[in-house]
Amino acid sequence: MLESFGALIYRRRFRTLALSALVLALAIVSLVRGGPLTGGSIEGLEANRAQELVDRVSGRPADTTFLVVFEARPGEQPDERAFESAVDAALEPVRRDSHTLAVVAPQGSPPALAEQLLNRPARAALAFVTLRGDFPTALASYDGVRRRLDGGKLAAACTGKIPFTRDLNRTLEHDLLKAELVSLPIALFLLFCVFRTLTAAALPVGVGALSVVTGIGIVLALSHEVPIAQYTINVCSLIGLGVAIDYSLFIVSRYREELARGHDYPRALALAVATAGRVVLFSGCAVGIGLSGLLFFRGSYLFAMGAGGAIVVVLAVAFALTFLPALLAVLGPRINAGSLRKKPRASHESRWHRTALFVMRRPLTTLVPTLALLLFMGYPFLRLELVSADVRVLDRSIEARHGFELLRRYFPEQAATRVDAAVEFPAGDALAPERATALGVWVNELSKLPGVASVESALDLVKPLALRVPGPAPDPALLAGLLSAPPPPVAPLIAAGKALFARDHVTLVHVLCRGAPESRESRDVVRFIRAHRQVADGSAVVGGQSAADLDAVEFMLARTPYAAATIVSVTIVVLFFLLHSVVLPLKAVVMNFLSIAGSFGALVWIFQEGHLFISDARPLEPSLPVLLFCVVFGLSMDYEVLMLSRMKEAHERGADNERAVAEGLERSAGLITSAAAIMVAVFAAFALARVVLIQAVGVGMALAVALDATLVRVLLVPATMRLFGELNWWAPRWLRADDSPRSAPRSRLPQGEAAKVR
Repeated sequence: MLESFGALIYRRRFRTLALSALVLALAIVSLVRGGPLTGGSIEGLEANRAQELVDRVSGRPADTTFLVVFEARPGEQPDERAFESAVDAALEPVRRDSHTLAVVAPQGSPPALAEQLLNRPARAALAFVTLRGDFPTALASYDGVRRRLDGGKLAAACTGKIPFTRDLNRTLEHDLLKAELVSLPIALFLLFCVFRTLTAAALPVGVGALSVVTGIGIVLALSHEVPIAQYTINVCSLIGLGVAIDYSLFIVSRYREELARGHDYPRALALAVATAGRVVLFSGCAVGIGLSGLLFFRGSYLFAMGAGGAIVVVLAVAFALTFLPALLAVLGPRINAGSLRKKPRASHESRWHRTALFVMRRPLTTLVPTLALLLFMGYPFLRLELVSADVRVLDRSIEARHGFELLRRYFPEQAATRVDAAVEFPAGDALAPERATALGVWVNELSKLPGVASVESALDLVKPLALRVPGPAPDPALLAGLLSAPPPPVAPLIAAGKALFARDHVTLVHVLCRGAPESRESRDVVRFIRAHRQVADGSAVVGGQSAADLDAVEFMLARTPYAAATIVSVTIVVLFFLLHSVVLPLKAVVMNFLSIAGSFGALVWIFQEGHLFISDARPLEPSLPVLLFCVVFGLSMDYEVLMLSRMKEAHERGADNERAVAEGLERSAGLITSAAAIMVAVFAAFALARVVLIQAVGVGMALAVALDATLVRVLLVPATMRLFGELNWWAPRWLRADDSPRSAPRSRLPQGEAAKVR
């Protein structure tokens, strides 16, 4: 069928090119229109529910509120009155902006709050600016509001979710452009080294660019209807470039091979599409199956990544089987245009021939140390720690990160790790005496936990009054009574303070932790509260960054087994029908796990433990192992399918197991090495990113591909196939009946050398 399809493309080559140009034009229109891209988020977590309750009580939505840190410029030291006036003047244009909902600043705030927003000795001030609308609306209006924030004599830096998302998106866009500018010339150079002609080398790069542009155009069009994170664009570019160049390399190489055998151009193209095209189809299915695992994470940004990646892979397969053959048909003999050498480069097949013989003569000697090396590389993965991405993934020179560092310097309590507990009662006053008493007992328990610096609640409002009463430290009942019926002179102040902690049947408790959000102590506080969440007839809903991290990890762990099981089982079935073997698909899956384990261990060693080029080590993002597994598992199958398909061709022609393995390695290893080098170059270019997650994705995928194409495909595969012998090709009778009848053996491996292998 594919052979007929290749012949059809040859006859309809100009129509195919015109249709491809139309698709590209539509994609460019979508790119120009753009789309609303969001940050990474996961829906339905308890931490999200807690944040909704906190926002309801405070009246200040955290998602649409950003912080402004003011400080005196170097060389300027205004007096206290002048400094506060300068802060107020800088915020005045923001207050008048139609996109601003509210501004909380030192001036105009209650004295107790104003003191928390000022650091007089350092001449620093803090303000909260809340924008109108939901998060996407606020994000779209942020740039305009930020431009109106003129510090004048003061330096102003913004931080918070909105500035972080804006700066993250801009950084990702910059990193994507830089990675493509670096990777495409390298890929073109490597392709030229493979083909030795400029024209043949340019074709895979062109198909890759077409696939990525079209895929991103479709993703941006979808972003108008469904939430899509900025990360999705980078992942689509990463995957699209890699697989499109690989698939094009397979087809162009096979096309030139068929031409070298003496076929005319139409026949060579039809045969290339029939053989390499089949590999491309199954490889695309393997990558698509891997990416489909991300669809199990519905409600998170991984779902959109899986859908976007699948779109790009489908396009890469489609263009490799249509646009590329049409170009080859139009070029004809000009496929060799731009050659810098009159004679073709000498074949390196003998090198792979000798490698196959060496490995199969010593299968155990090769297998054991190679397996040990991969397991040693994977060992650090047992020390994996996970934490959600926050502003600290950005470089310190970026404003959102710079603003956070200023916040930690001047207002450490505001930057401290906070565990927010929203205690929700069935109905009535959340601070009724009996409930407030139970709340006081609960707060006292929390304050004694290891790692807790302090606990803030509505009871703090009346502690100064209770301390005037002679006797031991005030008990919760006394505090509850004073809170319910404060002395008349301070009643208005207490009422105003209660509004910051309670509304209707919900009251807030803020636990300030000494450690970072990802520290064990902070997470233990979250676990303790969730294990003891009952307060009188109410229940605490726990939020904050530590809680969100735990929820995100639990979200990933709950779905990962189903995703992995689906990917593995469907891949085995697909390979079963491709290879007509029971053993080979199972062995292919095990080999994939080995290369993935090695890359995962290296990621922990590099990024989490701070080796090589990483100066700011931190735990990995919870979605990273999931994303890499789903992507790399499919990508590794590219080379497995190509190599085993060649071995199967030889075996079907009558070669025994050893000859089939040797010929398959000889025919495919050079191409696999070249394809892997190109893919590693594309992926490694993303290691130049300034966002840790994208760095880790690029490094992880590059390592996995490099390990897969070298240690696994060149050493482990022939060694294990030699050990399994003819069992490699065993299949049920009903499946073997579909195999073509074997002809006399025509292996390139001489009988004498086959005997040496045995």
